[in-house]
Amino acid sequence: MIGLISATAAGAAARDRLAAAWPDRTRVYEGPVGEAVRRAFGECEQLVCFLATGAVVRLLAPLLGDKRADPGVVCVDEAGRFAVSLVGGHGGGANELARAVGGVLGAEPVVTTATDAADLPGLDTLGLPVEGAVAAVSRALLDGEPVVLRAEVAWPLPPLPLADRGAYTVRVTDRVVEPDAREAVLRPPTLVVGVGASRGAPVAEVLGLVEDTLRGAGLSAASLAELATVDAKADEPGLLGAAERLGVPLVTYSAAELAEVDVPNPSKAPLAALGTPSVAEAAALLRGGELLVPKRKSAGRPAMATCAVVRRPGRGRLAVVGIGPGARDLLTPRAAAELRRASVLVGLDQYVDQIRDLLRPGTRVLESGLGAEEERARTAVAEARRGHAVALIGSGDAGVYAMASPALAEASGDIDVVGVPGVTAALAAGAVLGAPLGHDHVSISLSDLHTPWEVIERRVRAAAEADLVVTFYNPRSRGRDWQLPKALGILAGHREPTTPVGVVRNASRPDESSLLTTLAALDPAVVDMMTVVTVGNTATRQVAGRMVTPRGYRWQETRPADRNAPEEPK
Repeated sequence: MIGLISATAAGAAARDRLAAAWPDRTRVYEGPVGEAVRRAFGECEQLVCFLATGAVVRLLAPLLGDKRADPGVVCVDEAGRFAVSLVGGHGGGANELARAVGGVLGAEPVVTTATDAADLPGLDTLGLPVEGAVAAVSRALLDGEPVVLRAEVAWPLPPLPLADRGAYTVRVTDRVVEPDAREAVLRPPTLVVGVGASRGAPVAEVLGLVEDTLRGAGLSAASLAELATVDAKADEPGLLGAAERLGVPLVTYSAAELAEVDVPNPSKAPLAALGTPSVAEAAALLRGGELLVPKRKSAGRPAMATCAVVRRPGRGRLAVVGIGPGARDLLTPRAAAELRRASVLVGLDQYVDQIRDLLRPGTRVLESGLGAEEERARTAVAEARRGHAVALIGSGDAGVYAMASPALAEASGDIDVVGVPGVTAALAAGAVLGAPLGHDHVSISLSDLHTPWEVIERRVRAAAEADLVVTFYNPRSRGRDWQLPKALGILAGHREPTTPVGVVRNASRPDESSLLTTLAALDPAVVDMMTVVTVGNTATRQVAGRMVTPRGYRWQETRPADRNAPEEPK
């Protein structure tokens, strides 16, 4: 919950705007300001104070404790011009909150945290436990000194400006190590401990077994991801208590699932009791990984618990990102966030140039030219399989005549895949023309490089016969100048010569141009590969210089029948 505090009428007005925008996330604190701040500080995860920064500093000073636990605090000035991240920039999320508040109120976010100001991810913001010389290594990154990545286990990190050699080190490991004065250690959650337990096994015995096993193997409990067991033990107090003490979930599997796992130390006892020859080893291994510690028993007499340890390396991450038709304001915030998150970017060189300034320092860029689509897809998947966080970009929406299809054809279940939608060329062109896509429509590419012309022609005929609005992608190039006239001729057999046709070149870009004409009057020579051609259906009309396809099947020039009808869900 975000606490909102104000002292004046102007502050209250801005406060109420934020509360209206985030009704489920905010709580307004009334009354004397000092008391309101104290109550909100103790009850909320974050605060937004519509007060002077000096006043807030004085009010917060006696309340501050640990930066890892204190709420994040943002100050907004009386005029609503600035949203200042004051306290808890990283740990309390105030930096992101300042940006979010600025987006709602139109205020400029003010972030003074050094790594954020330099557009570097803080080592303490990566979602991983971090130990060692965090401040010294962060300072070295900020100062441009060479910092080496020493990754003992694969994990998809965000971009960092790292070098092959240097005096400072970022070490990624799940082993117990003693970092030196120039080393920061990141602890990825790579370890899975499979556990078996007799009924009534004490929490202390299960916990002691797990901790002793990890310690004996030189493994860090900070890298423990989960405890795993058979579902018959899902409510066993000793296992639940141990998981709670360790701060990890207890994951369970059916006996049938565990029985399918090949283990080095099967046993007749669990087979007879539960229907599986292994619990600890099988539960640890079921989702893959390397068995680091085979089954071992607790020290009790009799032993009431067993465990085994598996290393399950981090899965690489592939984000297939649509960057829109070209205009920066049509790049979605989610797409921008994925570009900043990726340590490896793969894309067509001209598309990379459009978003290069959004990339964080240290992003490795793999770009290539036209015609290398399948190679880019293979490269992106291969980089993700190496454990990297990868963004593969395409113009418009990456799933529409772009990179998502070849990439997902290459990807298997060994990596995580995220799709990020983008504004398509058809939508951008439609917005320029008016509302040509107001009813059923179809997009067809006229490029026969990957699809036989016979198939394309059949699709055009089907769209013509079905009276669909048609948007043509890749309509004409120097080497392909006959396909568009052929397609238009097919449509002309089913539509009037006066059918509106819209031609938009470089939609949303600085050199955008558009033409609204008719099916009979269109000159294909004005069309090239940077153009989208939209042909209306039999109901499409020109209205005040705009191309409009009505939502209903009946069109009345003066009074559309569905003028007051609610919008249909999309």
